[in-house]
Amino acid sequence: MSPGVFLSLLLPLLCSQRAAASNQTGVRFSGTSSTMMSVNNNDDQCDSVMKYNATDRCAFVKKTPDCEMEDGFINYLDLAFCLLQPNLTPLTITLCIVWLFFLFVILGLTASKFFCPNLSAISSSLHLTHNVAGVTFLALGNGAPDIFSAMAAFSRPHTAGLAVGALFGAGIFVTTVVAGGVSLVKPFAVASRPFLRDVTFYMAAVFWTFVMLFRGTTTLGEILGYLALYGVYVATVIVSAYIYNRRKNFVNTDTDSVPHIPEFNSSDSSDDDDIASSLTDGLIQHEYEYRPLMPYSESTSQILLSSLNPVDNRKWRRKSRNWKAFKVLKTPLEVLLLLCVPVVDPDKEDKNWRRPLNSLHLITAPLVSVFLFQSGEYANKMIQGQFPVWLLILLLGLFLAAIVFCTTTNDCPPKYHPVFALLGFVVSAVLISAAASEVVSLLHMLGVVLSLSNTVLGLTLLAWGNSIGDCFSDITIARQGYPRMAISACFGGIIFNMLFGVGLGCLRQMIETKSGVQFELEGLLTWILAGSLGLSLVLSFVIIPLNRFHLNRKYGIFLLIFYAVFLVIALLTEFGIIHK
Repeated sequence: MSPGVFLSLLLPLLCSQRAAASNQTGVRFSGTSSTMMSVNNNDDQCDSVMKYNATDRCAFVKKTPDCEMEDGFINYLDLAFCLLQPNLTPLTITLCIVWLFFLFVILGLTASKFFCPNLSAISSSLHLTHNVAGVTFLALGNGAPDIFSAMAAFSRPHTAGLAVGALFGAGIFVTTVVAGGVSLVKPFAVASRPFLRDVTFYMAAVFWTFVMLFRGTTTLGEILGYLALYGVYVATVIVSAYIYNRRKNFVNTDTDSVPHIPEFNSSDSSDDDDIASSLTDGLIQHEYEYRPLMPYSESTSQILLSSLNPVDNRKWRRKSRNWKAFKVLKTPLEVLLLLCVPVVDPDKEDKNWRRPLNSLHLITAPLVSVFLFQSGEYANKMIQGQFPVWLLILLLGLFLAAIVFCTTTNDCPPKYHPVFALLGFVVSAVLISAAASEVVSLLHMLGVVLSLSNTVLGLTLLAWGNSIGDCFSDITIARQGYPRMAISACFGGIIFNMLFGVGLGCLRQMIETKSGVQFELEGLLTWILAGSLGLSLVLSFVIIPLNRFHLNRKYGIFLLIFYAVFLVIALLTEFGIIHK
């Protein structure tokens, strides 16, 4: 079990005593409802609910505007303080942790199996180069849970600490734990110029964010400049790749006239092409091995049933028991997602065209989108006071599904099949956004019940939940012999997450509040978080070049110790042992 997962299970247990102490304190501070109402006039922040008597908390939650749910489908504060008895707080916390785990599974599944493949299909349809697609669509696909979680957290000023904690916490986790794990698994020499480029841009993004947090506010022009910084980063990646390719072609043209040329080890080169070619060859060989000897045509009903089966029988035999158990748990969710979200795979010969299922997607995908977007706010709106929006979308979906089903065949995808990639992208984005809103609301409730700040919840549970998948995937890639790709993913993706997570989140708050962006942060802990991230980047920027860009096991151990020390200091600060 990884340290992050262990601590995520241990943290609520450690905090239960703090919550119990808060219960006793609440009895001492407010013994009657009249006292509660008088205090309510002076302090309308929902975080102060634990100061009151257990019998008064439900009334406080219902009367305090700050406790009203703006995003999401479940009012977790009402669930914790009104629907369930006060003596069931441990059960409430346990159920919330289980539901939080399920929400992270939804985020991971939707991003990896639906959002990213459709983005890849869109980039292929637009004929984008690998460099452009990697720093735009691929970065968006990998960072979707972090970005949507940050946007949901920034929608309200007092939950901005969740976004700051998650983005900064994920940055420290990825640049220390993930990078350290890659170094321990496969020591290697990092590509020099891409590494320095990525670390420099990330330090600039962190410093800019630090300045905005220090001021406590920002302007529209600064937000637009903040987002434009990523455009500069993308342009730098494209230009550097273009220069490298030109130099490489120049060297290749002069090979015949030069007796011996040493290997041109450019810092902008990577083993992406090698791993892509090896994976493609393996996939082709795998499909050829299991291709039937005689032509076989499935019926429409067989295509529909096989399309909704997320279990590969050949892969099932080779997997471990833990993988099989987890697969069984998430199979119902995968079936529901397959029913609602189309996926276009440009690497397959038929582009993943499934005529009956894709026709059904024209009905289910728009309905799911309208019921999940803005917590279903627009689904029940009436057209001219008589016709609901969802019914109109259902009728249009039925009409389009009938046309597609009657004008296409099972074997050949239509010319407009890439449009399904756009539909799948939109639906999966709405799903991720809805799940991220639930995660933010749930973590805010846990922070209130456990008397924890939003920042510490963001840098622990939210950061671990969004980053644990990247941790396993990057270490797996390193074990397969491609550590350079893994370390590039560590630094490249978090730049996108930081700039777009904070930038789009601030824009959303500015549009919804029609005023300037305000940050309500938790003092010393925020500065420890920002300072630790900045220190880890500076140390990497200095130590790795001094080691001639070699990442060895000693440096990997150093990074893991750095993260452990940071986590201990952050928790000691949260519980008041370290203070100003």
